[in-house]
Amino acid sequence: MFKNKIYKYFTIEIIKSFLIILFALSAVAWTVRAVSFLDLVVENGHSIKTYLLFSLLNITNIITKFAPLSFSLALILTILKFEKQNELLILWTNGLSKIKLVNLFFLVSLLAVVFQLIFATLITPNALYKSRSLVRNSDFNSLASIIRINNFSDSFKSLIFYIEKKNDNSVMENIFIRDESNTFSSILANNGKSKNTTIVAKTGVLKNNNLILYDGVMQSIDGENKLNNIYFTKTVLSAKSLTPHTIKDPKIQETKTSVLLNCVLKNSQNIIFKKLPNCKKNNLNVDILSALLRRIGMPIYIPLVSIICCFILISNKEKKYNFFYKYIYFVIGFVVLVMAEVLVRFSGFSKLYFLTYIFFPFIFIPITYLILKRKLLIEKKR
Repeated sequence: MFKNKIYKYFTIEIIKSFLIILFALSAVAWTVRAVSFLDLVVENGHSIKTYLLFSLLNITNIITKFAPLSFSLALILTILKFEKQNELLILWTNGLSKIKLVNLFFLVSLLAVVFQLIFATLITPNALYKSRSLVRNSDFNSLASIIRINNFSDSFKSLIFYIEKKNDNSVMENIFIRDESNTFSSILANNGKSKNTTIVAKTGVLKNNNLILYDGVMQSIDGENKLNNIYFTKTVLSAKSLTPHTIKDPKIQETKTSVLLNCVLKNSQNIIFKKLPNCKKNNLNVDILSALLRRIGMPIYIPLVSIICCFILISNKEKKYNFFYKYIYFVIGFVVLVMAEVLVRFSGFSKLYFLTYIFFPFIFIPITYLILKRKLLIEKKR
């Protein structure tokens, strides 16, 4: 009964520290990344609401990446905290075996594995896909935030804006628009055959998210490759017809794990090619294998790192090296996580790399555990 309370207390403390550290690291990284997302408002003219939702959905990706490091930090700091408060010494004195505590930490690490697997395989891909869809389907907040003075703007598909200057009354002067996608072909007489439209206007104003042009000319090439000019004193260009520069097909990190698995296991089915263009027949994309291992293989390294961190439970009688031994095992665990992150990028180049990455933790977890157990037994006999 007493031991069960101790185990429960340790588990709660580790989980609490894990969530706090994960939240702190993710908050810092998300803040930095959210700054880069400001281009959605400044460059592309999306609303603040779209920006905030897009940023919040992307935090799941940050949480997934910081989970292994956060757990290793939580485990180290929890052990050091108990050691500093002499709680571990009391437990050793009352006969609690260190190897049982190691087993407890290993079981808690499996909870962290489940946590990261859920985020990596389910939550993060869906959240990233929704964030992409949010930007693709959202309306522009204002053309004014996209069209800037004395600068070519290509925020729209096959469309270039250039405004030379703007006077004190917010009237734009010397406007140039290059339309290569027939966005404004509806205002031409032969719109079905027109292409490569160029619009030049003397002045223009933005009103109700529409661009009103005055005193200009529209040049276009018809089906017979003849240049046609249409002069106007006033015309209105609507923002509703504009198409933003967005990636329509989902990226690999935005693709469901089930689709990636089908791409690997059944890469001859045409339906998979439609869902994922990177899934190539008879030539499986390296990025797909790497993405799968990042989602499924990376969490397996957490138990290995937890066992490495448990080496600090071994007593060191030489005080001058005590501080060194407390943190050297965390450094080793950190190096293992960094190597796992680096090697996952090369895991898709061959079957050997793929299998090595998968089986490395399964081989070294029992080996590391047996080494730790042996050292703890030797320490107990002394």
